[in-house]
Amino acid sequence: MMTHIRYYSSILALIVLTSCKTNKLIQSTTPETGMFKVAILYPNGKEKMFDMDYYEKIHMPMMAGFLGKNLKFYEIDKGVAGRTPNDEIPFIAIGYFYCYDTTEYNKAVAKNIEAILNDIKKYTNIQPTIQISEIRQVRYNKTN
Repeated sequence: MMTHIRYYSSILALIVLTSCKTNKLIQSTTPETGMFKVAILYPNGKEKMFDMDYYEKIHMPMMAGFLGKNLKFYEIDKGVAGRTPNDEIPFIAIGYFYCYDTTEYNKAVAKNIEAILNDIKKYTNIQPTIQISEIRQVRYNKTN
């Protein structure tokens, strides 16, 4: 009898815990007009090394921490093909930060530049190209 009570108590506790609502809002991963997109492009080439696992699990989360509330979300692209199946991939990887303010982005990078540069050496030997763009339009395909 005591075993049944413990069993049903455990089930009830599990149901209660999984049905609890959180007051934390889930942030949208939709870019907004007026935001800024920082693209970090890692060009492909001979003897280029890139540790995607490290980039995904260590570097980008570290950067997100440095950027704080100025960062809405980030994305990571892994190059899989060029323009045609026979073309080499132009970029091994591309990272994107979607930020509200470029001044705050630049301050966060400047404040943590030593840690950032030291960490880059742990996952790549590529000198990335960085472009900051203003998001001018966000449109969705309405044919779906």
